Amino acid sequence: MSSSPIADQKPSTTDATTSERKEDINNAVIRLAGNSQDGIQTIGGLLARLAGRSAQEVMTYMTIPSTISGGASIFQVRIGSGEVLSPGDDADFLIAFYQDSYENHISTLREDGVCLYDTDHVEPDLTDSRVTFVGVPMTSTTIEAIGGSARDRGKNIFVLGLLTNLFDLQREKLVHIIETQFKNKHESVLRNAMLAFDAGYAYQLGDIFNRSYEFHPGEADSEERITTDGNTALTYGLLAAGVRYGAGYPITPWSSIMEQLRSELPKYGGIFVQSEDELAAISTAIGCAYSGHLAVTGSSGPGLSLKMEALGYASMAELPLIVINVQRGGPSTGLPTSVEQSDLMQAIYGSHGDTPRVILAPKDVEDCYYIAIEAARIAREFSTPVVILTDQALSSRIEAFAEPDLSGVVTPELDIEPRDEDFKPYPFDAQTNHAPPGTKMSGGKYPVVTGLEHDEWGHPSSNPEIHQKMTDRRRDKLKRLATSLPSPEIHGAEEGEVLLIGWGSTWGPIREAVNAARGNGQGVSAIHLRHIHPMPEGIDKIMEGFNRFLVIEMNDEGMYGYGQLATLLRARYANPKIQSLTKCDGIGFKIREIIAAIEKSGN
Repeated sequence: MSSSPIADQKPSTTDATTSERKEDINNAVIRLAGNSQDGIQTIGGLLARLAGRSAQEVMTYMTIPSTISGGASIFQVRIGSGEVLSPGDDADFLIAFYQDSYENHISTLREDGVCLYDTDHVEPDLTDSRVTFVGVPMTSTTIEAIGGSARDRGKNIFVLGLLTNLFDLQREKLVHIIETQFKNKHESVLRNAMLAFDAGYAYQLGDIFNRSYEFHPGEADSEERITTDGNTALTYGLLAAGVRYGAGYPITPWSSIMEQLRSELPKYGGIFVQSEDELAAISTAIGCAYSGHLAVTGSSGPGLSLKMEALGYASMAELPLIVINVQRGGPSTGLPTSVEQSDLMQAIYGSHGDTPRVILAPKDVEDCYYIAIEAARIAREFSTPVVILTDQALSSRIEAFAEPDLSGVVTPELDIEPRDEDFKPYPFDAQTNHAPPGTKMSGGKYPVVTGLEHDEWGHPSSNPEIHQKMTDRRRDKLKRLATSLPSPEIHGAEEGEVLLIGWGSTWGPIREAVNAARGNGQGVSAIHLRHIHPMPEGIDKIMEGFNRFLVIEMNDEGMYGYGQLATLLRARYANPKIQSLTKCDGIGFKIREIIAAIEKSGN
């Protein structure tokens, strides 16, 4: 659970001239609530990047409207001096831009929290004694500072200046970040931004709120860290893995990966094609894979559905291909800007027929980088499609983490070395990878690539015995992969009462819930799956040390009361002690929800 800055504070110090109390705090959850047009995400993003460059830990959470016309939006940033694993259950500070912002989010403030509101637009219930209210004329003060026709467009930066002073943040570093943010804009944009920022920084809260805060020094080395979001980390992971070709079609929240690949791949001699639709996108990527290059395509849930027929072709032809699915709420158009983990079964079983493919899921923003490298390794080594299931929360979340080790960066090479006389592209009893067209066959017999069932040379065949052997070959390839995967690490003791099991972006809340439960003397541990299909071996051995198991995931319990991963685990291990905690409200898990489920599971 989010730790209260008041509970974590050191004794206050008082400035004799201003009577202002400065409180040292370990962490704070700041929720900015307004409209998407207000630049809420800009403020939160700048705060997060400053935290990452100041040796603080940081994690963000945001909601944006799915309509083009915009609407209500929030950006929550949690800044801490120690380990930050979730965006926080409750807000310590709420910045409300409008009346509906206040009314919709005042309940998210913890008791003794602070509501900083725009007096030009908000009339709070000041009789609410559990909250400290601080009113500031944000809109009118911004207009006065900027002047002209700018109106209130800079009030987000005004608020940023206000928060910089309130939390005694590193002003010089933040100014540099702001200058970098607006460097490609007209000079008047940066000038107005700095006028608004300075006005906010200089605004005196002393008459209405005689406190300021200062974060304890962070433990990390800010010079060796980067601060970014999951989609960006995934993009650079693909580049580091040697992926140079791909194709896609825009859809929220995948689109930023596509845009970055379109910009970056030509710098490395590659190309990314924006296709006319999802089927063309995956077909183009398959063409790149057929030519001998590891290729990437991606989408969100609706787009993955459209790619399924061609994905089956890639499985039949055994071509190396990475498919990224940035999951969002469904079904159909669903919740384009909200988080969900409901595409797991589609990723594994979506195509017709028995269509084995590998499924991976990153646990946090840092892991988005490394999961791309792992996907590339598996796709090349086993000549198979690999699906990466990230999600909306990771795509936009900002975290700070250690700068990646670049010593393992891959320089791609086209393998057209001549194959010997015994080479077969699809042997029944051995692992052989795709040979690009133009590769010399010493025996003079050249392979065929087709979506039809085929013999060992790729020639179409409807022979029943051959179909069974080829089905075995494609399946056993994944079984061999499973034997090479490491068992999941246990967070907590190896024995206890409850084992939590999760995947994807539930990692942080689960880990924080385990820490809280163990702090209360409960025998709770957790494992997290990065390799979901095939699963690593050894999970059953881990289970032997616990009395019950709770699988935590953001999808529906379905007809039979179990989430999608829980269903797979129950099928795999036939263990009736496997229970589910599911939700699909478009919001990530709160720590208190997981702790409550742990207690309920024992009843």
